[in-house]
Amino acid sequence: MEALEHPPMFNLPGIPPHVTYTWFVMILLSVLAFGASRRLEIVPRGLQNFFEIVLEQFVTLVSDLIGPQGRPFVPLVATLGLFILTSNLLGLVPGQISPTGSLDTTAACAIIVFFTYHLVGIRKQGFVTYLKHFMGPVLWLAPLMFPIELISHFARPLSLSLRLFGNMTGGHLLLAAMFLLMGFDGLLGWALSGSLPGIIVGGVGSLLMTAFVVGFLMPLKMLVSFIQAGVFVMLTCLYIAGALEEAEHQSESDAHRHAEHH
Repeated sequence: MEALEHPPMFNLPGIPPHVTYTWFVMILLSVLAFGASRRLEIVPRGLQNFFEIVLEQFVTLVSDLIGPQGRPFVPLVATLGLFILTSNLLGLVPGQISPTGSLDTTAACAIIVFFTYHLVGIRKQGFVTYLKHFMGPVLWLAPLMFPIELISHFARPLSLSLRLFGNMTGGHLLLAAMFLLMGFDGLLGWALSGSLPGIIVGGVGSLLMTAFVVGFLMPLKMLVSFIQAGVFVMLTCLYIAGALEEAEHQSESDAHRHAEHH
């Protein structure tokens, strides 16, 4: 893998590249957010208009997947979405790397989601009540259901982090392999060798591969970057919605038992 990856343009000594570029993405988004909110206008223009459109999309997504009670989670969902999308797209810039191409970064985002939706459920229902839904509806099946539910919930951050990491790393390595084949040790070097077969095969091959990368592979990787950010955000909303629905079901059940008692 290291033989295919290009060295990052910015590499601070003693700091892993994905950490450096994670801070770079955070600083970039902070500067853009500051610029968009510095002089707010009733009729938005420029950065303010752009970020209002983006924020409106996140509000709509959260409302559709979580409901009206999901409005407090818009800042979390929007922050994760913008960070992941920017990190994904950064890898398309020559000399840069995607922070989400590191499992450490994707795992950190997934762990935030994991603790958030559990804390939401505990806050809404209380620890003991929230723990009961891990045991299933039938008490005598609790010894079987409890470990199954635990494995299911612990698999969520694992799948979130591995899915994002795998897609970003796979696309990055594919691009790196293409550039390696087109380099001076590959088709381009063969075209510059001076031999007629090298000029024909290497030159034509370099042009075809360049057209393939620019016309198909780069747009495909950009599309995957958007899709993976969207999948991460949608799953985050669904996990939070699940925790809130458990609280609503519990409240309805308690109210029903209270009515029957009276």
